[in-house]
Amino acid sequence: MKIAVPLVEGSLSMHFGHCDQFAILDVDDNGSVTKRVDLTPPAHQPGVLPEWLGGLGVNYVIAGGMGSRAQGLFAAKGISVIIGAPFKTPEELAEMCVNGTLKNGDNVCDH
Repeated sequence: MKIAVPLVEGSLSMHFGHCDQFAILDVDDNGSVTKRVDLTPPAHQPGVLPEWLGGLGVNYVIAGGMGSRAQGLFAAKGISVIIGAPFKTPEELAEMCVNGTLKNGDNVCDH
């Protein structure tokens, strides 16, 4: 499984579209991260990030907040989105996702 976590200055970005990097994590069935690569995304334009992350084989995006349009674009690509994530490391969030303990929280994005 591949999980993408948007980052700002190395920490979870509370607003998906304003991140400066994505942690792309390969995770095994036990929730262990087997590989992490931090990548700089292409310039933010509507529809670009779902296309880019889909091309990388991402299955899940974990974010603090994300607009409803972006959520719909990810759903159309078959990528699950978890919003309202707590402020934890990408590795902790990935483990929580795989173990089923990460649930949708409050969306900090207002559009």
